[in-house]
Amino acid sequence: MEAFSDGVFAVAITLLVLEISVPDGSADDLLGAILDQWPSYLAYVVSFATVGAIWLGHAAITDHLDHADALLMRLNLLLLLLVSFVPFPTRLLAESVEHEDAGRVASTFYGLTLLSIATVVSVLWRHAARVHLVRDDVADADVAAITARRTPGLAFYVVMIGIGIFVPVAAVLGYLAIALFYLVPVGLLRRRATG
Repeated sequence: MEAFSDGVFAVAITLLVLEISVPDGSADDLLGAILDQWPSYLAYVVSFATVGAIWLGHAAITDHLDHADALLMRLNLLLLLLVSFVPFPTRLLAESVEHEDAGRVASTFYGLTLLSIATVVSVLWRHAARVHLVRDDVADADVAAITARRTPGLAFYVVMIGIGIFVPVAAVLGYLAIALFYLVPVGLLRRRATG
């Protein structure tokens, strides 16, 4: 399950860069054309960070598993379905974030996609913990810590979706902040600071 999942994550994260391109006929002002693609760069960075954060969370979950049951495997497939879908809303976001109405729709659609992914990751972990798929040597405190780490993103995504209805670029930056929250090893940094 882990190897297959890693492959899907790798393909999804690679497909993100394929959406970045300079329009045909830009040779006269290539630098301007490159700079004009800032929405594509922003969407790419946010999606790369988000998929990376999801992959790290997924790896943390699978590292704590002793085995998988049929429901966990299906939840994992649902997660991979959503992760492999991320390049589409990323492209919509890159093409639309500058335009008022289209930007609102793209930002909301993008946020709903990320919220769906975060929800499935949370459900996947809660199922594993609830039906005792977690290794016996994993402490209850570690299970609780992983559960607590997965929960805040759901509320933050809902808030960012709401913001995106009014200020799409602010929501996109909020989605990046959520990804960075999961990418930065806060617990490890705290231990090093106090150690």
